[in-house]
Parts: sequence; C-alpha cells; structure tokens
Amino acid sequence: MIDEVKKRIIDETIVSSLVGQRIDRVISLVADISRAAASQIIDAGAVLLDDVIVKAGKIKVSEGQHLVIDLTLLPEKKLPTAEPNIKVDVVYEDDDLIVINKQAGIVVHPGAGNPTGTLVNAVLALYPEMATVGDVYRPGVVHRLDAGTTGLMIMARTARAYDSLVDALSRRVVVRRYLALVWGEMSAPSGVIDAPLGRDQRDPTRMAVLAGGKLARTNYEVRQAFSLPVSCSLLECGLETGRTHQIRVHLATLGHSVVGDVVYGGARSVLSSPRPMLHATTLKFDHPVTGDEMKFDAEIPADFAAILKKCS
Repeated sequence: MIDEVKKRIIDETIVSSLVGQRIDRVISLVADISRAAASQIIDAGAVLLDDVIVKAGKIKVSEGQHLVIDLTLLPEKKLPTAEPNIKVDVVYEDDDLIVINKQAGIVVHPGAGNPTGTLVNAVLALYPEMATVGDVYRPGVVHRLDAGTTGLMIMARTARAYDSLVDALSRRVVVRRYLALVWGEMSAPSGVIDAPLGRDQRDPTRMAVLAGGKLARTNYEVRQAFSLPVSCSLLECGLETGRTHQIRVHLATLGHSVVGDVVYGGARSVLSSPRPMLHATTLKFDHPVTGDEMKFDAEIPADFAAILKKCS
C-alpha cells in the first residue's frame, strides 16, 4: 500500500520549458490530468510549491521551483465504459485480437480532456471482455495512433495476446508502414532518420529531437514526387521504434513537415488539410497464439485521396 501511495505523489523540479506557465496548466501536464482536475487538486490543498500550499491556479512558475502534487486526494479515475453509438471499422477479429482501421479524429483511449468518445469506449461495446485486458484505463491497447492519424491498429482481446503483442512491439518485430504526404522534395529517394526524441523543452505538449531523448528510428522511401500546386512528396515510412509523434517530428526535423500538421509546421493554405496526411497502411505480425504470419493493408481514406488528387 505504501508503494502505491508513493506512485501517486509527484515530486518535480520546474524545468525551463515550463517557466511562466500557470500552475494549473503545469499540474495538468506533469500529472496527465485535466485542467478541471488540476483545479480540484489545488482546492484540496494538495499542491506545494517550494513547500508552500498553492491556493490559486493562476500563479506562474519559475525555473528550479520544487513542485509536489498529492494525487491521493484526487477522486479516482473512472474506468472507461462501453459506447455503442461510436462507429469502428473492424477489419479482422478472432478470439485473441482485433485489427481496426481507425478513422480520423478519434482518440484511442480516455485521458486528460478526452474522458469519453474514444476508440476504447467503442470497442468495449463490441467486446466487453476486453475491459480487464492490460491497463484497465486503456484496455486492449498495445500501441496507439495519434487522433489525426488513420489506419491499422491491433488491439488484444485476451491477456495472453496482450502480453505477447507488447513483447513483440518491444522487440521491434511488428512491421508498421505508413503513407505520409510531406512538403518539399526529398534530397534522397530513401533513408533512415535516427534521432532521439523527448518532450520539447519550450513546449511540453510537443515532442522534439533531443540529445538525451529516447532512441527513435524511422525509415522512408519516396513513392511519388509532385510539383503542383507546390512541391511535395508521398513517402512510405516504417517505424523501427514507436515514440510519440515519431514520424511527424522526424520528417519535420528534416524540413519536410507532414501536410496538414498544425503542430509541427505542416499547415499551409496552398494545400489545405484538416489533419496531418498520415495513414497507417500496412501491419504485419505473428499471431500471438498460433504463430501464423498476419498481414493487413488499408487503402488511404477519402480525405487523403482528395488531397493527392490535387497534386501533379
């Protein structure tokens, strides 16, 4: 019990990327809770800044300050519930797993700012037994796609499948290929981007290439180059690791942001897109129980195809 309580006490030093931010936003970021929950924890007297109880969320933090957040005073997170009104495209299912072709705009699992309406909520309506598979707050989830990314995802229906798939991902034996439309002409027809990733020191909601970040490798091949209405390239990318926003950050670092990616410099009016043009097109892995090779391909969705149609 003592160890569990310790896990819910956050003890941090304010880093330069958080300087000048409101304390309620800082709490939301470091504790991965909503701003409303951050306000609740402040009202409960559960936040100390340099050993002084924080009484208002609007105060701003300075570098080097000592922040302690006692999450034991926050009401327990609610387990995700089934929501049958959310459509989900299941392209394969068996007793141990499902493969989903994810639509744009849906978040994979509940979290800060997205307590409902997620893919997990949709899947629980179809497969209620998944509620206890893996992390009960994100049941069945073995890997994720960003909200704006479409395409193929595996989810586990049983504990044995979950453990095996998580292990396969950690050993990097699951093949995940993506199509990405990026700005500009690539300097080489193929390549490998090997650059460690971590939280952006200026904005902790973003990722960035950092010397002390986690290992991250992305390979790419140019599938098609366009010159009109502006220079851009259709790439096929492969993940050798699976970091948050990995493909988007790696390509942006090369100066080739994904078209439509407002976070990493890819939004331009000349070829407007409501989301990043990134699609998980191929998924290949060994079945976690039978060992059979499984391979799936998903055609690009209509919005992606419409953007490509404007290019020549």
